[in-house]
Amino acid sequence: MRILISNDDGYLAPGLTALHRAIDTVAQTLVVAPDRNRSGASNSLTLTRPLRVNKGPNGFLYLDGTPTDCVHVALTGLMDDEPDMVVAGINHGANLGDDVIYSGTVAAAMEGRFLGLPAIAVSLAGSNPTHFGTAGQVVLQVLERIARNPLPADSIINVNVPDRELSEIRGFKATRLGYRHKSEPVVRSQDPHGADIYWVGPAGAEQDAGPGTDFWAVREGFVSVTPLQVDLTRHEQLQHFQEWLDHP
Repeated sequence: MRILISNDDGYLAPGLTALHRAIDTVAQTLVVAPDRNRSGASNSLTLTRPLRVNKGPNGFLYLDGTPTDCVHVALTGLMDDEPDMVVAGINHGANLGDDVIYSGTVAAAMEGRFLGLPAIAVSLAGSNPTHFGTAGQVVLQVLERIARNPLPADSIINVNVPDRELSEIRGFKATRLGYRHKSEPVVRSQDPHGADIYWVGPAGAEQDAGPGTDFWAVREGFVSVTPLQVDLTRHEQLQHFQEWLDHP
């Protein structure tokens, strides 16, 4: 198996190192990651300037762009042979519920899907997570399942791992995305010159987080595995909207 690895925390992130260390034992790998932390970059592409690729002291390639840039450039410009899959992570913190809209980790996986490959986004829950080895072993278990039962090319799976020892993981749960309350307000301050500045506030607290959701699974000590789709169309509303349009 040939796997492209990326992330949104940057090419020096411990989670990326742990992911590469795990996957490199079972697959041929190429790592292409951002040159710095690009958390929250979502699916943004850099279109107004050229992108530069360099090689870090750890052997990873890094790009002065977004996670989506990294996967796009790797698949369409750097790799002679197309890989079998894209794996993004291990993110420093969970990507649960609404988080997937903003997540650079999920966006990197999604770009792999846009370009025709199955993809996995993997995150380690917690505000200061430490058990990256656990998440790496979880990824290997997911890859073993894929080897036995390959995923369709349009597959994106979002994996969230509790921050605990592997022996304390209670198993795997197929989950749906929960959702949060609205975000906290921005934090207003001033720079040294007295001009107003604003910090984006923290994400909202859990709202829809009961059994069956990704929030619930991680909270209960399970690995959450959520299948995602790219199609944002609200199909059940199409007929209603056509009737609405036909009767102004």
